[in-house]
Amino acid sequence: MGEIIRVAFDAVLANKLRSLLTMLGIVIGIAAVITMVALGEGAQRSVAQRLQTLGTNVLTVRPGQSFAGGGMIRAQASLTIDDAEALKENARHIQAVSPEIESRFQVEYGAKNANLSVVGTWPDYFSVNQGQITHGRLFTDAEDRGRRRVVVLGALAGTQLGLTDTASLVGESIRIRGIPFEVIGVLAEKGAQGFNNPDESLYIPLSTAQFRVMGSDRIRSIAVQAVSETSMDDAMAEIDQKLRREHRLRPEQPADFNIRDQASLLTTMQETTQTFSLLLAGIAAISLLVGGIGIMNIMLVSVTERTREIGLRKALGATGLDIMLQFLVESLVLCLAGGTLGLLLGVGGAAMLERMAGWTVVVAPEAIAVAIAFSATVGVFFGIWPARRAASLAPIESLRYE
Repeated sequence: MGEIIRVAFDAVLANKLRSLLTMLGIVIGIAAVITMVALGEGAQRSVAQRLQTLGTNVLTVRPGQSFAGGGMIRAQASLTIDDAEALKENARHIQAVSPEIESRFQVEYGAKNANLSVVGTWPDYFSVNQGQITHGRLFTDAEDRGRRRVVVLGALAGTQLGLTDTASLVGESIRIRGIPFEVIGVLAEKGAQGFNNPDESLYIPLSTAQFRVMGSDRIRSIAVQAVSETSMDDAMAEIDQKLRREHRLRPEQPADFNIRDQASLLTTMQETTQTFSLLLAGIAAISLLVGGIGIMNIMLVSVTERTREIGLRKALGATGLDIMLQFLVESLVLCLAGGTLGLLLGVGGAAMLERMAGWTVVVAPEAIAVAIAFSATVGVFFGIWPARRAASLAPIESLRYE
Protein backbone atom coordinates (compact mmCIF):
# COMPACT_ATOMS: atom_id res chain seq x y z
CA MET A 1 0.00 0.00 0.00
CA GLY A 2 2.86 2.39 0.78
CA GLU A 3 4.30 1.88 -2.70
CA ILE A 4 0.87 2.39 -4.29
CA ILE A 5 0.43 5.72 -2.44
CA ARG A 6 3.97 6.84 -3.40
CA VAL A 7 3.38 6.01 -7.08
CA ALA A 8 0.02 7.81 -6.96
CA PHE A 9 1.64 10.96 -5.59
CA ASP A 10 4.43 10.76 -8.18
CA ALA A 11 1.86 10.51 -10.96
CA VAL A 12 -0.06 13.54 -9.66
CA LEU A 13 3.10 15.64 -9.23
CA ALA A 14 4.47 14.64 -12.63
CA ASN A 15 1.76 16.76 -14.30
CA LYS A 16 1.37 19.68 -11.88
CA LEU A 17 -0.53 22.03 -14.19
CA ARG A 18 -2.94 19.35 -15.36
CA SER A 19 -3.52 18.21 -11.77
CA LEU A 20 -4.19 21.78 -10.66
CA LEU A 21 -6.66 22.39 -13.47
CA THR A 22 -8.31 19.06 -12.69
CA MET A 23 -8.73 20.05 -9.04
CA LEU A 24 -10.16 23.46 -9.92
CA GLY A 25 -13.77 22.28 -10.04
CA ILE A 26 -13.43 20.66 -6.61
CA VAL A 27 -11.68 23.75 -5.21
CA ILE A 28 -14.42 26.12 -6.42
CA GLY A 29 -17.20 23.76 -5.32
CA ILE A 30 -15.90 23.25 -1.79
CA ALA A 31 -15.11 26.98 -1.39
CA ALA A 32 -18.60 27.93 -2.57
CA VAL A 33 -20.30 25.41 -0.28
CA ILE A 34 -18.28 26.52 2.77
CA THR A 35 -18.95 30.22 2.08
CA MET A 36 -22.68 29.78 1.42
CA VAL A 37 -23.20 27.60 4.49
CA ALA A 38 -21.22 30.09 6.62
CA LEU A 39 -23.41 32.96 5.36
CA GLY A 40 -26.57 30.96 6.02
CA GLU A 41 -25.51 30.02 9.56
CA GLY A 42 -24.54 33.63 10.22
CA ALA A 43 -27.90 34.90 8.96
CA GLN A 44 -29.79 32.46 11.19
CA ARG A 45 -27.71 33.49 14.21
CA SER A 46 -28.35 37.14 13.40
CA VAL A 47 -32.09 36.51 13.24
CA ALA A 48 -31.95 34.71 16.61
CA GLN A 49 -30.12 37.66 18.16
CA ARG A 50 -32.73 40.04 16.73
CA LEU A 51 -35.47 37.91 18.27
CA GLN A 52 -33.83 38.25 21.68
CA THR A 53 -33.36 41.98 21.16
CA LEU A 54 -36.94 42.70 20.07
CA GLY A 55 -38.57 40.45 22.63
CA THR A 56 -40.90 37.53 22.05
CA ASN A 57 -43.92 39.12 23.75
CA VAL A 58 -44.25 42.11 21.39
CA LEU A 59 -47.10 42.51 18.90
CA THR A 60 -47.15 45.05 16.08
CA VAL A 61 -50.39 46.64 14.87
CA ARG A 62 -50.30 48.17 11.38
CA PRO A 63 -52.94 49.86 9.23
CA GLY A 64 -54.83 47.55 6.92
CA GLN A 65 -57.52 48.20 4.30
CA SER A 66 -60.96 49.64 4.96
CA PHE A 67 -63.83 47.96 3.12
CA ALA A 68 -66.99 49.34 1.58
CA GLY A 69 -70.17 47.40 0.81
CA GLY A 70 -69.75 44.31 -1.35
CA GLY A 71 -66.18 43.78 -0.14
CA MET A 72 -64.62 46.49 -2.34
CA ILE A 73 -61.50 48.12 -0.94
CA ARG A 74 -62.22 51.79 -0.34
CA ALA A 75 -58.94 53.15 0.98
CA GLN A 76 -56.12 52.35 3.30
CA ALA A 77 -57.22 52.64 6.91
CA SER A 78 -55.20 54.62 9.42
CA LEU A 79 -54.21 54.32 13.06
CA THR A 80 -54.47 57.29 15.41
CA ILE A 81 -53.47 58.33 18.91
CA ASP A 82 -57.02 57.47 20.01
CA ASP A 83 -56.37 53.84 19.00
CA ALA A 84 -53.23 53.72 21.15
CA GLU A 85 -55.05 55.36 24.08
CA ALA A 86 -57.87 52.83 23.73
CA LEU A 87 -55.39 49.94 23.91
CA LYS A 88 -53.91 51.32 27.15
CA GLU A 89 -57.26 51.90 28.83
CA ASN A 90 -58.26 49.14 31.29
CA ALA A 91 -55.83 46.70 29.68
CA ARG A 92 -55.81 43.19 31.12
CA HIS A 93 -53.24 41.41 28.97
CA ILE A 94 -51.31 44.44 27.67
CA GLN A 95 -48.33 45.77 29.60
CA ALA A 96 -47.20 48.71 27.43
CA VAL A 97 -48.23 50.49 24.22
CA SER A 98 -45.95 52.45 21.90
CA PRO A 99 -47.36 54.20 18.80
CA GLU A 100 -44.74 55.19 16.22
CA ILE A 101 -44.46 57.64 13.35
CA GLU A 102 -41.31 57.71 11.23
CA SER A 103 -39.81 59.69 8.38
CA ARG A 104 -36.39 60.73 7.09
CA PHE A 105 -35.21 64.32 7.48
CA GLN A 106 -32.07 66.37 7.10
CA VAL A 107 -30.34 66.54 10.48
CA GLU A 108 -27.73 69.26 11.07
CA TYR A 109 -25.08 69.80 13.70
CA GLY A 110 -22.88 72.80 13.13
CA ALA A 111 -21.70 72.68 9.54
CA LYS A 112 -22.33 68.91 9.22
CA ASN A 113 -25.55 67.26 8.12
CA ALA A 114 -26.99 63.85 7.26
CA ASN A 115 -30.30 62.37 6.12
CA LEU A 116 -31.46 60.25 9.08
CA SER A 117 -34.56 58.41 10.22
CA VAL A 118 -36.58 60.33 12.85
CA VAL A 119 -39.02 58.33 14.98
CA GLY A 120 -41.78 60.01 16.96
CA THR A 121 -43.03 57.83 19.79
CA TRP A 122 -44.07 57.59 23.45
CA PRO A 123 -41.57 56.99 26.27
CA ASP A 124 -42.84 53.39 26.51
CA TYR A 125 -41.12 52.72 23.17
CA PHE A 126 -37.81 52.13 24.90
CA SER A 127 -39.12 49.54 27.35
CA VAL A 128 -41.14 47.75 24.66
CA ASN A 129 -38.12 47.54 22.31
CA GLN A 130 -35.61 46.96 25.12
CA GLY A 131 -33.73 50.17 24.44
CA GLN A 132 -31.11 50.90 27.08
CA ILE A 133 -29.85 54.40 27.80
CA THR A 134 -26.06 54.78 28.15
CA HIS A 135 -25.69 58.55 28.43
CA GLY A 136 -28.16 61.20 29.58
CA ARG A 137 -31.83 60.29 29.97
CA LEU A 138 -35.03 59.45 28.08
CA PHE A 139 -37.83 61.92 27.45
CA THR A 140 -40.90 61.80 29.69
CA ASP A 141 -44.69 61.78 29.31
CA ALA A 142 -44.77 65.42 30.41
CA GLU A 143 -42.33 66.35 27.62
CA ASP A 144 -44.51 64.47 25.15
CA ARG A 145 -47.65 66.29 26.28
CA GLY A 146 -45.79 69.62 26.20
CA ARG A 147 -44.43 68.99 22.68
CA ARG A 148 -40.92 69.65 23.91
CA ARG A 149 -38.09 69.73 21.37
CA VAL A 150 -35.91 67.04 22.92
CA VAL A 151 -34.26 64.11 21.14
CA VAL A 152 -32.66 60.79 22.08
CA LEU A 153 -30.02 59.54 19.64
CA GLY A 154 -29.21 56.03 18.48
CA ALA A 155 -25.70 54.84 19.32
CA LEU A 156 -24.31 55.58 15.83
CA ALA A 157 -26.29 58.71 14.94
CA GLY A 158 -23.32 60.91 15.86
CA THR A 159 -21.02 59.06 13.47
CA GLN A 160 -23.43 59.92 10.64
CA LEU A 161 -22.85 63.55 11.54
CA GLY A 162 -19.07 63.14 11.37
CA LEU A 163 -18.43 62.70 15.12
CA THR A 164 -16.36 59.92 16.65
CA ASP A 165 -18.45 59.72 19.84
CA THR A 166 -22.22 60.17 19.83
CA ALA A 167 -22.21 60.74 23.60
CA SER A 168 -20.46 64.08 23.07
CA LEU A 169 -23.74 65.45 21.66
CA VAL A 170 -25.58 65.13 25.00
CA GLY A 171 -26.58 68.65 26.06
CA GLU A 172 -25.88 70.04 22.59
CA SER A 173 -28.40 71.38 20.08
CA ILE A 174 -29.04 69.81 16.69
CA ARG A 175 -31.51 70.80 13.98
CA ILE A 176 -34.11 68.43 12.54
CA ARG A 177 -35.68 69.86 9.40
CA GLY A 178 -34.28 73.20 10.49
CA ILE A 179 -35.93 73.02 13.95
CA PRO A 180 -33.53 73.08 16.95
CA PHE A 181 -33.69 70.11 19.35
CA GLU A 182 -31.82 69.49 22.58
CA VAL A 183 -30.00 66.13 22.76
CA ILE A 184 -30.87 64.60 26.14
CA GLY A 185 -29.67 60.99 25.77
CA VAL A 186 -27.91 58.29 23.76
CA LEU A 187 -29.06 54.66 23.49
CA ALA A 188 -26.96 51.51 23.67
CA GLU A 189 -26.04 49.88 20.36
CA LYS A 190 -28.49 47.21 19.16
CA GLY A 191 -27.33 46.34 15.64
CA ALA A 192 -28.97 46.57 12.23
CA GLN A 193 -32.43 45.04 11.72
CA GLY A 194 -32.99 44.28 8.04
CA PHE A 195 -33.08 47.51 6.03
CA ASN A 196 -33.45 49.58 9.19
CA ASN A 197 -30.70 50.42 11.65
CA PRO A 198 -32.12 51.77 14.94
CA ASP A 199 -28.61 52.80 15.99
CA GLU A 200 -28.64 55.52 13.32
CA SER A 201 -32.14 56.81 14.17
CA LEU A 202 -33.30 59.77 16.26
CA TYR A 203 -36.20 59.51 18.72
CA ILE A 204 -38.44 62.44 19.64
CA PRO A 205 -41.76 62.75 21.54
CA LEU A 206 -44.74 61.71 19.41
CA SER A 207 -46.70 64.94 19.84
CA THR A 208 -43.61 66.94 18.90
CA ALA A 209 -43.20 64.85 15.76
CA GLN A 210 -46.85 65.22 14.77
CA PHE A 211 -47.34 68.93 15.36
CA ARG A 212 -43.85 70.45 15.03
CA VAL A 213 -41.96 68.25 12.54
CA MET A 214 -44.11 65.98 10.38
CA GLY A 215 -47.47 67.72 10.40
CA SER A 216 -49.47 64.49 10.35
CA ASP A 217 -51.60 62.69 12.94
CA ARG A 218 -51.33 59.30 11.20
CA ILE A 219 -49.56 56.52 13.08
CA ARG A 220 -47.30 54.14 11.15
CA SER A 221 -47.64 51.32 13.67
CA ILE A 222 -48.38 50.56 17.32
CA ALA A 223 -46.08 48.23 19.23
CA VAL A 224 -47.90 46.39 21.99
CA GLN A 225 -46.10 44.48 24.73
CA ALA A 226 -48.09 41.62 26.22
CA VAL A 227 -47.89 40.84 29.92
CA SER A 228 -46.05 37.60 29.17
CA GLU A 229 -45.34 35.17 26.32
CA THR A 230 -48.13 32.90 27.53
CA SER A 231 -50.70 35.70 27.23
CA MET A 232 -49.93 36.55 23.58
CA ASP A 233 -53.19 35.07 22.25
CA ASP A 234 -55.22 36.87 24.90
CA ALA A 235 -53.42 40.14 24.08
CA MET A 236 -54.18 39.71 20.35
CA ALA A 237 -57.85 39.09 21.13
CA GLU A 238 -57.95 42.17 23.38
CA ILE A 239 -56.33 44.33 20.67
CA ASP A 240 -58.79 43.06 18.07
CA GLN A 241 -61.76 43.74 20.34
CA LYS A 242 -60.68 47.28 21.29
CA LEU A 243 -59.71 48.40 17.79
CA ARG A 244 -62.92 47.02 16.29
CA ARG A 245 -64.88 49.02 18.84
CA GLU A 246 -62.74 52.10 18.16
CA HIS A 247 -63.17 51.75 14.35
CA ARG A 248 -66.89 50.89 14.68
CA LEU A 249 -66.57 47.57 12.88
CA ARG A 250 -69.28 44.93 13.18
CA PRO A 251 -68.22 41.35 14.03
CA GLU A 252 -68.88 40.12 10.48
CA GLN A 253 -66.78 42.89 8.89
CA PRO A 254 -63.11 42.23 8.10
CA ALA A 255 -60.60 44.12 10.25
CA ASP A 256 -59.00 47.24 8.78
CA PHE A 257 -55.79 46.62 10.72
CA ASN A 258 -53.17 43.88 10.95
CA ILE A 259 -51.73 42.33 14.11
CA ARG A 260 -48.33 40.69 13.71
CA ASP A 261 -46.55 38.50 16.18
CA GLN A 262 -42.88 39.54 16.23
CA ALA A 263 -41.66 36.06 17.11
CA SER A 264 -43.65 34.43 14.29
CA LEU A 265 -42.39 37.01 11.80
CA LEU A 266 -38.76 36.41 12.74
CA THR A 267 -39.27 32.64 12.72
CA THR A 268 -40.56 32.93 9.16
CA MET A 269 -37.52 35.03 8.25
CA GLN A 270 -35.26 32.38 9.77
CA GLU A 271 -36.95 29.58 7.82
CA THR A 272 -36.70 31.63 4.61
CA THR A 273 -33.02 32.28 5.25
CA GLN A 274 -32.40 28.58 5.82
CA THR A 275 -34.21 27.69 2.60
CA PHE A 276 -32.13 30.15 0.58
CA SER A 277 -28.95 28.87 2.25
CA LEU A 278 -29.77 25.31 1.24
CA LEU A 279 -30.61 26.46 -2.27
CA LEU A 280 -27.32 28.33 -2.64
CA ALA A 281 -25.38 25.41 -1.16
CA GLY A 282 -27.12 23.07 -3.62
CA ILE A 283 -26.17 25.30 -6.55
CA ALA A 284 -22.58 25.38 -5.27
CA ALA A 285 -22.60 21.59 -4.98
CA ILE A 286 -23.24 21.34 -8.72
CA SER A 287 -19.68 22.56 -9.29
CA LEU A 288 -18.52 19.60 -7.18
CA LEU A 289 -20.33 17.30 -9.59
CA VAL A 290 -18.70 19.07 -12.54
CA GLY A 291 -15.33 18.81 -10.80
CA GLY A 292 -15.86 15.09 -10.21
CA ILE A 293 -16.65 14.53 -13.89
CA GLY A 294 -13.48 16.43 -14.78
CA ILE A 295 -11.44 14.18 -12.51
CA MET A 296 -12.98 11.07 -14.06
CA ASN A 297 -12.17 12.39 -17.53
CA ILE A 298 -8.52 13.07 -16.62
CA MET A 299 -8.18 9.67 -14.95
CA LEU A 300 -9.48 7.98 -18.12
CA VAL A 301 -6.90 9.93 -20.11
CA SER A 302 -4.26 8.85 -17.60
CA VAL A 303 -5.25 5.19 -18.01
CA THR A 304 -4.88 5.50 -21.78
CA GLU A 305 -1.50 7.24 -21.49
CA ARG A 306 -0.16 4.63 -19.07
CA THR A 307 -1.46 1.49 -20.78
CA ARG A 308 2.04 0.11 -21.37
CA GLU A 309 2.98 0.82 -17.74
CA ILE A 310 -0.11 -1.11 -16.60
CA GLY A 311 0.81 -4.03 -18.83
CA LEU A 312 4.38 -4.04 -17.51
CA ARG A 313 3.21 -3.96 -13.88
CA LYS A 314 0.81 -6.83 -14.51
CA ALA A 315 3.51 -8.82 -16.28
CA LEU A 316 5.72 -8.40 -13.19
CA GLY A 317 3.02 -9.75 -10.88
CA ALA A 318 0.71 -6.82 -10.03
CA THR A 319 -2.87 -7.95 -9.51
CA GLY A 320 -5.98 -6.23 -10.80
CA LEU A 321 -6.66 -5.02 -7.24
CA ASP A 322 -3.21 -3.38 -7.09
CA ILE A 323 -3.84 -1.51 -10.35
CA MET A 324 -7.34 -0.50 -9.24
CA LEU A 325 -6.06 0.80 -5.89
CA GLN A 326 -3.32 2.80 -7.60
CA PHE A 327 -5.77 4.77 -9.76
CA LEU A 328 -8.31 5.11 -6.93
CA VAL A 329 -5.62 6.58 -4.68
CA GLU A 330 -4.61 9.03 -7.44
CA SER A 331 -8.23 10.15 -7.80
CA LEU A 332 -8.58 10.42 -4.03
CA VAL A 333 -5.38 12.48 -3.74
CA LEU A 334 -6.64 14.92 -6.37
CA CYS A 335 -10.00 15.36 -4.65
CA LEU A 336 -8.61 15.67 -1.11
CA ALA A 337 -5.99 18.17 -2.24
CA GLY A 338 -8.68 20.15 -4.06
CA GLY A 339 -10.97 19.88 -1.02
CA THR A 340 -8.25 21.24 1.29
CA LEU A 341 -7.53 24.17 -1.03
CA GLY A 342 -11.26 24.82 -1.39
CA LEU A 343 -11.69 24.70 2.39
CA LEU A 344 -8.96 27.29 2.92
CA LEU A 345 -10.40 29.46 0.14
CA GLY A 346 -13.94 29.16 1.54
CA VAL A 347 -12.94 30.06 5.11
CA GLY A 348 -10.85 32.96 3.82
CA GLY A 349 -13.71 34.16 1.61
CA ALA A 350 -16.17 34.01 4.52
CA ALA A 351 -13.79 35.98 6.74
CA MET A 352 -13.30 38.56 3.98
CA LEU A 353 -17.08 39.00 3.57
CA GLU A 354 -17.45 39.48 7.31
CA ARG A 355 -14.71 42.10 7.42
CA MET A 356 -15.48 44.01 4.20
CA ALA A 357 -19.28 43.71 3.93
CA GLY A 358 -20.03 43.52 7.65
CA TRP A 359 -22.08 40.32 7.27
CA THR A 360 -22.35 37.78 10.06
CA VAL A 361 -20.71 34.49 9.03
CA VAL A 362 -20.30 31.30 11.04
CA VAL A 363 -18.01 28.53 9.74
CA ALA A 364 -19.38 25.44 11.48
CA PRO A 365 -17.05 22.46 12.10
CA GLU A 366 -19.78 20.21 10.73
CA ALA A 367 -19.64 22.03 7.39
CA ILE A 368 -15.87 21.52 7.21
CA ALA A 369 -16.19 17.81 7.98
CA VAL A 370 -18.98 17.38 5.41
CA ALA A 371 -16.95 19.24 2.76
CA ILE A 372 -13.87 17.05 3.24
CA ALA A 373 -15.96 13.85 3.37
CA PHE A 374 -17.82 14.91 0.22
CA SER A 375 -14.61 15.61 -1.67
CA ALA A 376 -13.27 12.17 -0.67
CA THR A 377 -16.56 10.57 -1.78
CA VAL A 378 -16.33 12.35 -5.13
CA GLY A 379 -12.76 11.07 -5.56
CA VAL A 380 -13.75 7.48 -4.88
CA PHE A 381 -16.99 7.59 -6.88
CA PHE A 382 -15.53 9.16 -10.01
CA GLY A 383 -12.31 7.19 -9.74
CA ILE A 384 -13.94 3.75 -9.76
CA TRP A 385 -14.66 3.58 -13.48
CA PRO A 386 -11.15 4.57 -14.64
CA ALA A 387 -9.65 2.26 -11.98
CA ARG A 388 -11.80 -0.68 -13.06
CA ARG A 389 -10.92 0.00 -16.70
CA ALA A 390 -7.21 0.00 -15.84
CA ALA A 391 -7.53 -3.20 -13.79
CA SER A 392 -9.36 -5.01 -16.61
CA LEU A 393 -6.64 -4.41 -19.23
CA ALA A 394 -4.95 -7.59 -20.49
CA PRO A 395 -1.13 -7.57 -19.96
CA ILE A 396 -0.25 -8.73 -23.52
CA GLU A 397 -2.56 -6.18 -25.18
CA SER A 398 -1.27 -3.45 -22.88
CA LEU A 399 2.38 -4.13 -23.66
CA ARG A 400 1.68 -3.97 -27.42
CA TYR A 401 -0.29 -0.68 -27.06
CA GLU A 402 1.20 2.26 -29.00
